[in-house]
Amino acid sequence: MPSPNARREFVGQLFLLTLISIALSACGSRPATSGPSIEFTTVPPAQEGGPEKLVIIAGRVVGARPGQQIVLFARSGAWWVQPLETQPFTTIQSDSNWTNSTHLGTEYAALLVEPGYRPPARIDALPSEGGAIVAVKTVAGDKSEPIKPKKIIQFSGYEWEAREVVSGRGGRSNIYDPANAWTDANGHLHLRITQKSGQWTCAEVRLTRNLGYGSYAFVVRETSQLEPAAVFSMFTWDDLSAGENHREMNIELTRWGDTANKNAQYVVQPYYVPANVVRFMAPSGALTHSFRWEPGRATFKTVRGSLTSSGAKVVAEHVFDSGVPTTGGEFIHLNLYIFGNARNPLQTEAEVVVEKFEYLP
Repeated sequence: MPSPNARREFVGQLFLLTLISIALSACGSRPATSGPSIEFTTVPPAQEGGPEKLVIIAGRVVGARPGQQIVLFARSGAWWVQPLETQPFTTIQSDSNWTNSTHLGTEYAALLVEPGYRPPARIDALPSEGGAIVAVKTVAGDKSEPIKPKKIIQFSGYEWEAREVVSGRGGRSNIYDPANAWTDANGHLHLRITQKSGQWTCAEVRLTRNLGYGSYAFVVRETSQLEPAAVFSMFTWDDLSAGENHREMNIELTRWGDTANKNAQYVVQPYYVPANVVRFMAPSGALTHSFRWEPGRATFKTVRGSLTSSGAKVVAEHVFDSGVPTTGGEFIHLNLYIFGNARNPLQTEAEVVVEKFEYLP
C-alpha cells in the first residue's frame, strides 16, 4: 500500500498533467490570427460626385506593416481613385489612423496596398484581396447629411460653378469663397480676392460644359491695378485625368510677385519647358484674350478692346504647334488667386471683371 507521501506526489503529478492538457487544448482551439483590417471613422455624404467638390474621409488600419499605404476610391458611376489620379496614396500615420480628401460618391472604398502597387484612375469593379492588395473595405455614403447645393452663376449664356474648396495652385493653399464670384446688372462676371478676419479668400468659376476644340475668347476689363502677387488665369483643366498635364493651357495676367516681370503670358503646360511659355506686356484698358484650339495647334492672341471693336490693335499673339493637348474631359476655368512665392506679398483686396465669354466651334 503506497505511503501518504507517495499518494500526495501522484496526485500532484496528475494535477500538473491536467493543467498541461487544458493549456494545450486551449492553444489548439484558438483561431488563427486574422490579417490587417480597415475601418472608416469619417464617412462622406452619399452623392454623385463632380470634379470641384472635395470632402474629408478618414479611418484607421489594424495590423498594417511599414511601407503599406491606403488607396481610396469613390463611386460615381464607376470607381475613381481619390483624391486625384496624380495623388492616389494616403499615408497611414504612426497611430494607425489615416485621413485625406475625396470627391463625392455614393460609396467609398479603402484598399490597403503593398509598396509598388499602381492604382488605376478608373475601374468598373474593385479588385479582390490578394497579391499587392492586402485588404479591401467599402462603405455606403452617409445619407443623413444634406448636401449644400453648389453655387451656379449664369454668365454669357453658360452656367459656371463657383469653387468652394482649397487649391494649391500658385504654391500656396488658397481658400475659395463662392461669395467672391457674381454677375452684375449688365451680366458682367466679377471675381474678387477679399480679406475677412485676417484671412484671404479667392474666387474661381468653372464652366459646367465641356466644349472641346474651337475658339475661346474673354473680354477682360482693366487689370493694371492688380498687385504683383495677384494672378488672374483663364485656363483649360481636366481634373479627372493627369494625362497631357491635365490638358492645361493658360492665359495668365500676373507679374508672379515681382514688379520687374512682364504682366501676361500664354502657356501650354508644362510651364518649365521654355518653348511652352510666351510672356508679354498687357497694356491698360479693356483687352480681349483668346485662343483657337485645333488638333496639334493652339493660336493665342490678345487685342485691345472688346470682341465688337473693329480694327482692334493686336497686343500679342503666338502659335504653339508642339505639346498641344488633345481634347478630353477638360473644362474652362477663370481663377483669381494669390501667388504664394511672391517677393511682394499681397497687401490689398483685388477684383477682375470679365465682360464676356464667347466660344465658336
